[in-house]
Amino acid sequence: MSADGQRNATDTAAGRGGRGPERLHCLVTGASGYIGGRLVPELLEAGHRVRCLARSPAALRDHPWAGEVEPVRGDVTDPESVASAMRGIDVAYYLVHALGSGSGFEETDRRAAHIFAEQARAADVRRIVYLGGLTPQDVPESTLSPHLRSRAEVGRILLEAPVPATVLRAAVVIGSGSASFEMLRYLTERLPVMVTPSWVHTRTQPIGVRDVLRYLVGSATMPDDINRTFDIGGPDVLTYREMMRRYALVAGLRPRLIVPVPVLTPRLSSHWVGLVTPVPASIARPLTESLRHEVVCHEHDINEHVPDLPGRPLPFDEALALALQRVREAKVSTRWSSAAVPGAPSDPLPTDPDWAGGSLYQDERQLSVDASPQALWKVIEGVGGDNGWYSLPLAWAVRGWMDRFVGGVGLRRGRRDAERLRVGDSLDFWRVEEIEPGHLLRLRAEMRLPGLAWLEMYAETDADGRTRYRQRALFHPRGLLGHLYWWSVSPFHAVVFGGMARNITRAAAKGTEGPGRARLAAE
Repeated sequence: MSADGQRNATDTAAGRGGRGPERLHCLVTGASGYIGGRLVPELLEAGHRVRCLARSPAALRDHPWAGEVEPVRGDVTDPESVASAMRGIDVAYYLVHALGSGSGFEETDRRAAHIFAEQARAADVRRIVYLGGLTPQDVPESTLSPHLRSRAEVGRILLEAPVPATVLRAAVVIGSGSASFEMLRYLTERLPVMVTPSWVHTRTQPIGVRDVLRYLVGSATMPDDINRTFDIGGPDVLTYREMMRRYALVAGLRPRLIVPVPVLTPRLSSHWVGLVTPVPASIARPLTESLRHEVVCHEHDINEHVPDLPGRPLPFDEALALALQRVREAKVSTRWSSAAVPGAPSDPLPTDPDWAGGSLYQDERQLSVDASPQALWKVIEGVGGDNGWYSLPLAWAVRGWMDRFVGGVGLRRGRRDAERLRVGDSLDFWRVEEIEPGHLLRLRAEMRLPGLAWLEMYAETDADGRTRYRQRALFHPRGLLGHLYWWSVSPFHAVVFGGMARNITRAAAKGTEGPGRARLAAE
């Protein structure tokens, strides 16, 4: 077992309060998301059986733990699929929310919570565990931001259900890949001088993701008479200004000059965050709206049921250092962008029979490669992020800026891992929809488009045994605007997609990838 595995096993044993191990059957919703994807291996390490509810179980298949869990297809807004997923379950983890999905997200959250609670009761589930947001005391719920108000309402719905519930309430989660951490990191690293909203003076109580996971695992074995909320946080209470300055110190950056400007509203500051960080405005806005509230723990009763180890919860600086280490070592297991982006096209594949008779535009290119299929695949799997897209970097950047301008994700999401991809990974403004290692990479566009788009890259061998690169861009238009869009951009395909194909094959032949892309693009 690795050192991390030994530590996690020790943490888990402590989280059970020293009692003998109890093997439970756990349902995890949101397993493709940031917290859910990290919770699953912790539950397995604790000896529990795990079932994962996902709209697309294929998105889980490349996780290291995929072969140890039972994936089931379903959605928390569909009572039948939730009922099926709940059968035989002891503890059900509710780790989903409709953050950033539009003005109706509160109603979606409310309906999903009711369905989850009702089906848990019908299936005789022993406990529901929910991770919500820390809210200020003595503040009318109606004055909270919609994001915090919805989190609080979901927690209340689950607590009022007949099934005992543990509702954990956390503020900022510090861990490699979390949306809050990414916002903090990019703002501090990219802006030596920051003109900031007044919320930089708001106090909050951050918590390391390792402690969040420890409390989540430990909550599974709480006594049946426990039905309540627990505030969870680290030992430090800080303003966002202090967190930025301490980030700069831990990261070895020069001290940052932070100038608060009261006229920056949450709406304006969300766009400002969207310009500087990879977090799109649809997610940044509800998060920044919540920053006007002071969120500090008012109790630490969780310690009675999930005892803290010496030095835990982790201090802010230590949690920060661990998160930065994970980023630098490219060992980010999950990211905020692992979850599907609200409003992005998500479903059918271009090969589905439902497309028969419909319009499906294609741009296909094939080139022979003076390299092995393995060398070609290495370049294909390394596209995007810091490695770029092997043609006209400025054109790709402009397309990313345009997408950000209309509320899309843009190019700055980058990659979870610099060398390896798995199904479900976000990749700039694409999402990995299919991988056949050594042969096929299919990406689905999550940029704002009047239709659905895919990009496929193949490493193949022709009839003469030569390596061949094949590339297809596919677009299924939505309405007249979709058709107009395709014909307006198709004149540029020869330059963009043609250059991409040529430069990928050259990189494979030269055994280069990544930083060599700029030189290749100029050839």
